[in-house]
Amino acid sequence: MKTLLIPATALVLLTSCTQAPPPAPPDTRAADEQAIRDQETAAQQAWTAKDTDKVAALYADDATVMLPNTPVMTGKAAISAGFKGAGSDPNFSLSLQTTSVDVSKGGDLGYVRGSYMVHQTAAKTKKATMEKGNYVLVYKKQADGTWKIVADTAIPEAPAMPIAQ
Repeated sequence: MKTLLIPATALVLLTSCTQAPPPAPPDTRAADEQAIRDQETAAQQAWTAKDTDKVAALYADDATVMLPNTPVMTGKAAISAGFKGAGSDPNFSLSLQTTSVDVSKGGDLGYVRGSYMVHQTAAKTKKATMEKGNYVLVYKKQADGTWKIVADTAIPEAPAMPIAQ
């Protein structure tokens, strides 16, 4: 009996000294998803106004943008410069349709999937074109609680088509 009492006593002492795990952080995914949807609305409004400075402000300082037929843009300065070219194109317009928004359980990363239609002037032919496709944006929650885009990629459904002006 004594041999059973010593291990049982040790077990009681060990379990009573263990601290309870910290409480799980609150689930803020619904609020985070809404914040990202608000960012998508702000992006559409900025693109419609051709306000490329407001668009670039939605990106993190070290973000990467990968668009069809365009060199990769990394960093806010490169992204801003690349977007200014689009904003100065008289044929440019961009329509974004968000399909889904999801945020990680940890609340630090989120992504958006959607479709787009862009009208612009083709660099080689100088003719107006229209392109439809899909996009994915990866958002990261910043230290101040805001969401910024860290990765942006667009995939056309088909090559851009010339349109009548």
